[in-house]
This record gives sequence, C-alpha cells and structure tokens, in this order.
Amino acid sequence: MLMQAKSSSSEQSARSFIESARRAQIVRAALDTIAELGFANASFAKIAKRAGLSSTGMISYHFDGKDDLVTEAMRDVLTAAAVEMGPRIHAETSGPARLRAYLEANIAFIAEHPTDMKALLEILRNSTGEPAWFLQSISLLEEAFREGQRAGEFGEFDPRVMAITVRQAIDGLHALLAAEPQTDTAAYAQQLVRIFALATACS
Repeated sequence: MLMQAKSSSSEQSARSFIESARRAQIVRAALDTIAELGFANASFAKIAKRAGLSSTGMISYHFDGKDDLVTEAMRDVLTAAAVEMGPRIHAETSGPARLRAYLEANIAFIAEHPTDMKALLEILRNSTGEPAWFLQSISLLEEAFREGQRAGEFGEFDPRVMAITVRQAIDGLHALLAAEPQTDTAAYAQQLVRIFALATACS
C-alpha cells in the first residue's frame, strides 16, 4: 500500500507539472499571437497553431474561454514585472529614491519585453473599464507619496493626482513604442525622473 501511495503521489506531481507547463506554453503563445495579429485576430485556432497544439481542445481544457486566457496572460506579464522591478525599488530607502527606481524599473521592463508590452496594450485597448492592477498601482503610488509627504521628503501636491500622472506617463510609452520602436527608452526614463523630481520636490 505504501509503495502504491508513493507511486500515486509521484504520478499526480508529474501530471501537475505537465499541466502547469502546458498552461504556460499556451499563455506564451497567446501573448505572441496577440502582439503579432492584434486582440481581435488572436483566435484559439491561431494560438493553438503557434503553441504547436493539434487542436483548440487543449486550450479549452485549461481555460474557460478567451477572457480567462487573456486574464491569465495579463497576470503572467504583471507577475514577471513585479519580480523584476520589486527588488530594485525596495532596495531604496527614501521616497525620492524609490520614485526614481520605480520610474527607471518600469521603463526598463517595457523596453526589455516589447512583445509582452505590445500584447498587454492590445488587451487593455479591448477591455472594458480600468483593470484591477491599474487601480491597485495607483493606490500604492498614492500611499507612497503620502508617506513621503509625512516624512518631509515630498512637497505639497495631491498624491492621487500625482500617482495617476506618474502611471500614465509610464504607460504612455507603450503606445509610443508601438508607433516608434526606435524610441530611446533610457532617455525617456531620464526625462521622467527629472520631471517628477521637480514636480514632487519640497519647495
């Protein structure tokens, strides 16, 4: 019985690993397809073909429709962004330094993941209402500005308005790169750092 239990557990782990790998494969194919063909043209058939699947049935097995797949794809990109940017931002100890790191890390991620960013922009263009991650990022930025003001690190301004302005300045680069792929993202980041350093500085 013990040997059978171990064997069953091992088989379940193998299946779990294979299913996770398959889901990741489908998500990757979805992002690549959306980036290349646009949201409307990214059908299950085309995603399945890019993923090397024999039919769309495998996608339907893992995801409850296109909305579910797109949500997972967007979550995948945002998770990767958090993993890459988080340590860089949290390594700073002052409000102004964290703001600079936040701007630079966001722009660097956008520049280093053009396909994912193009797909994300397509998804957002075809979404209704503001996605939860956008509202959450605004709230986190707003609170960071409030903390910096309480500590005397930032000047007087409306933290929510500033948070929205920062986020929109970053997200505006998505559309710019789609139209002008050769945009100097490092220079763009430097300009944003300078602009928001002036806008948030103590008078």
